[in-house]
Amino acid sequence: MKPRISMITLGVGDLEKSVRFYEEGLGFPRMESPPTVAFFTLNGSWLGLYGREALAEDAQVSAQGSGFNSFTLAHNVESEAEVDALLAQAVSAGATLVKPGQKVFWGGYSGYFKDPDGHLWEIAHNPFCWIGPRD
Repeated sequence: MKPRISMITLGVGDLEKSVRFYEEGLGFPRMESPPTVAFFTLNGSWLGLYGREALAEDAQVSAQGSGFNSFTLAHNVESEAEVDALLAQAVSAGATLVKPGQKVFWGGYSGYFKDPDGHLWEIAHNPFCWIGPRD
């Protein structure tokens, strides 16, 4: 297996609401896609939004679940101020602030929000190195 993630697909409860959050609220560029799914281009991969029930059915697993899903999505930025600004942008677009931006144990600065479907995003500044592809 090659070391890459081609696409991250999130199961969502309300596709239209989630599309508005990611497209209008966060400014992700949306690709043309069928009406039952939405695709966004990321720097090096894609983000897909698909109905939670349909995604679970496709994977042949239960759609029931709550609490922590055992993963987070992370977005790194170049400064502490950018962390705070992006958290504020997400909240104004409909996200729930989970943890405000703050100094963290490993020497960086980060905070967390949940998107409208409860997917957990970390917004982080790592002063020691850049993580991910350059914009």
